[in-house]
Amino acid sequence: MNRQPNNPSQAGISRRQTLRCGAVGATGVMLSGGVQGQAFAAEAASAKAVRSNAKAKTVIQIFLWGGMSHNDTWDPKPKAGRDYTGEFSGVISTNVPGTQLGELFPSLSKQADKYSLIRSMTHGNNGHETAAYLMQTGHLPGERLAYPSVGAVFSLFKGRDYDGIIPPYVVLTKPQGRFSEEGFLGPKFKPFATGGDPNAARFAVEGVVAKNISDDRQKARRRLLEKMDSLGATMPQLESAIATKEEAYELILGRGKEVFDLSMEDDKLRDRYGRHTFGQECLVARRMVETGVPYIVINYPGGWDTHKNHFQTMRRQVPQLDQGLAALLEDLSDRGLLDSTIVWCSGEFGRGPKVDWQPPWNGGRNHYGKVFSVLVAGGGFQGGHVVGASDDKGETVKERPVYPVDLLGSIYTLAGIDPHAKLPHPLGVDAQVLPQPSETVKSGGLLTEIM
Repeated sequence: MNRQPNNPSQAGISRRQTLRCGAVGATGVMLSGGVQGQAFAAEAASAKAVRSNAKAKTVIQIFLWGGMSHNDTWDPKPKAGRDYTGEFSGVISTNVPGTQLGELFPSLSKQADKYSLIRSMTHGNNGHETAAYLMQTGHLPGERLAYPSVGAVFSLFKGRDYDGIIPPYVVLTKPQGRFSEEGFLGPKFKPFATGGDPNAARFAVEGVVAKNISDDRQKARRRLLEKMDSLGATMPQLESAIATKEEAYELILGRGKEVFDLSMEDDKLRDRYGRHTFGQECLVARRMVETGVPYIVINYPGGWDTHKNHFQTMRRQVPQLDQGLAALLEDLSDRGLLDSTIVWCSGEFGRGPKVDWQPPWNGGRNHYGKVFSVLVAGGGFQGGHVVGASDDKGETVKERPVYPVDLLGSIYTLAGIDPHAKLPHPLGVDAQVLPQPSETVKSGGLLTEIM
């Protein structure tokens, strides 16, 4: 799979320098006392007032990797005909008058006052890797720099004020490997991926906590592994990454593991979330919100890349998405946490509005970045609204296009992060959180109508 790497030849640096800078990352720069580190420290101080006015303390990103069909879900087109509706021509009314969802969302239809739908999301990119990079960084793929994801940016800016027991950027349960989430910030800002399955009898954080083995034995195993790690012993540049990893292990093996212990939750609540992997991931995410983790990603298990068996997959997965997401929104609201927690749910793109009935797809939907839907809730986003619209078949944006820089810029703004703040590049290269709008970087503006 294609990643978005730094290009050493364009930067005019050697492979050795590139490896060293990637290993040291932002931490080494900021602690070095260099010009770039000083400039970033000064800007961080001036941004403190902005952070103090933030509405959102935490973000939960539900990443529907592979891309979920908008026609079948949050932007139904019941009159478009079978070539566009396929097996799902029905709709369901929500508790917000005038807003309808696809027929498979009975639970979310009752929570529509808590979220808003963007039905005019667009970027036109149909590649998994490049679209995922674009949706999670706001930067165009193929540039000289490999920019950090929104989660890594949160870890950088919000991590300074965070003193929780869990790492500041967590992925449930596995990264999709579409791009390097930390970008040029370095390994310190890579997400901590839990692994495991929260729907199991005991949620063992994979690679950290093994089943039926005591904490002392876990730690002894790790000490043995450290002794066998000849690479780490000969590369002091990796010290930051190794230290961060070990800190995470210690936290998870100690007090942190309680956050992942779903046996502490009431069985009725667990049932409400759904006794499936996604539902229990949502419950773990809520528990992490309570500990103040700045950025949490749920990578939907199984994915939505439905070139084939599309309608069968939708009938299996949509009810789980509906149950888990609706329970998460309701639970956060009931606990007074939704006002300070952004929840956003999207894939890297959507699926083709016109069903491909021809072999070998036989009723599949293909990649589609021209227009698709995103759900946003909490943390300053108003509920009960629809932003933008697609045409009567869901093929193009009809009104109010929303681009990745608009969505991410709105999330950053609500979290008290300047969307155009400088990022600390290890070589002192000028880099910003988000690009300025231009002929190549399209923008329809922040989502002020729901902020």
